[in-house]
Amino acid sequence: MSGVTLVTGGAGFVGKELVRLLRQRGETVRSFDLAAPAAKDDVQGSITDAHAVAEAMEGVGSVFHLAGNAQLWAKDETVFDEVNRRGTEIVIGAAVGAGVRKFVHCSSLTTLVGEKTPVGATTADESVRHEPDDMLGAYPRSKLEAERIVEAAAANGLDAVIALPTEPLGPGDTALTPPTKMILDFANGATPAYMDCVLNFVPAGSIAEGLIAARDHGARGERYLLGGENTPMASLLAEIEKITGVAAPKTRMPYWVALAAGAVDTKLVSAITGKPPKAPLTGVRLAGRQVCFFSDKAAKRLGWKAADWRPALRAAIDWFAAEGLLRK
Repeated sequence: MSGVTLVTGGAGFVGKELVRLLRQRGETVRSFDLAAPAAKDDVQGSITDAHAVAEAMEGVGSVFHLAGNAQLWAKDETVFDEVNRRGTEIVIGAAVGAGVRKFVHCSSLTTLVGEKTPVGATTADESVRHEPDDMLGAYPRSKLEAERIVEAAAANGLDAVIALPTEPLGPGDTALTPPTKMILDFANGATPAYMDCVLNFVPAGSIAEGLIAARDHGARGERYLLGGENTPMASLLAEIEKITGVAAPKTRMPYWVALAAGAVDTKLVSAITGKPPKAPLTGVRLAGRQVCFFSDKAAKRLGWKAADWRPALRAAIDWFAAEGLLRK
């Protein structure tokens, strides 16, 4: 791929893996991130700063847009719209202005689950379409609205594709995004009960490979779900117990009880204290829709398949230990 490859959010969990893989391929990579530069080609800046984004876009041939707020709760929920939607609008505008040849937008599985998704077992792939008002919280709404911006740009001629990773897993998630924080809490025995749900983990490096495949083989305007094995919560807990020796919780909390607890924790306790809720309401609502995700399209069109999540789980727990995050 000729020209500089720009990765917004290049210092993030998946971003670091993507930058590493692209450089291994011999590409000149420019990471654009709030974090201080880690290499000579990196640039520090915010995707909400149109001037900084335009400067970072100079000489760029392809863009991987990963930067965003990936939490499920914020004291001021307007941050999701400002960063995820408006930030994407700024990056897309700069890419069009710079004549970028290929654009990969990293979205979220949460845009495939909405109010109309039934509570209980169901399935989904990238063909599922919801409206922004159907989303189960401010974060997924902002990500879906960002997708719409990318699709509009693709309809107007930008060679853009959308990737929808499921839950990234592995070491190095310094932001402790919701899936990582959930695993850390279970590894520390800090969660006395669990909700019966279906999880879908993909190693962060495997997601990075999928993003590259989407750029190299994806068709303009298409969405590609990058998911792995659909895993019951009980199976995840058994794996964590096997690795850590910490007994898994035995109490299973019904969805409606978890929903009530999440509402109180999010709308009352966190609203008063300003501290993140233990179980964000958006996360509870998503988990209650026990969705199995299928990535047949990515396998057939991109030649991509997720690696096994279990080694990534062990690596994540080893990283927790190295970082002093595990209780003794």
